[in-house]
Amino acid sequence: MADAALRNFRPANKRGAARLAAVQALYQMDVGGTGLLETVAEYEAFRLGQEVDGDTYREADAAWFRDIVSGVVRGQTFIDPLIHSSLTTDWPLARLDTTLRAILRAGTYEVTARKDVPVAVIVSEYVDIAKAFYDEDESRLVNAVLDRVARRSRGEGRGQDPKEAD
Repeated sequence: MADAALRNFRPANKRGAARLAAVQALYQMDVGGTGLLETVAEYEAFRLGQEVDGDTYREADAAWFRDIVSGVVRGQTFIDPLIHSSLTTDWPLARLDTTLRAILRAGTYEVTARKDVPVAVIVSEYVDIAKAFYDEDESRLVNAVLDRVARRSRGEGRGQDPKEAD
């Protein structure tokens, strides 16, 4: 993951920091093949609220971080098909890069499992994370996919789904 991009991103709160850390952990697990327990332990001991590459990052909500990462791992057989069905046919999930998949998986988990958090908050947080790593196209993709997921799983979203419009 691009360390330079992270230097420009400062989560506004402990949950925001936990979301960013969860995306990074999911990325690490996907690329490095590390397991859930090992990755969570490493992040809690050496990364959350610690100095990374010379920058000290805001303390993260460790319980929120664990919930996202473990929730994505537990629910991946449900989450991935939901993301896939929310993408356009020319952009299957396998075509997305690892970081973008991690962002969408974490966001989809929260939208589907954390009904105590408003959709607008979840979508906004993950769009901000996408902006830390990518240009506008990817952040718009995150916005559209999470909005479709919210519409399908909660019956609510932030706008009209272009895939479902006439």
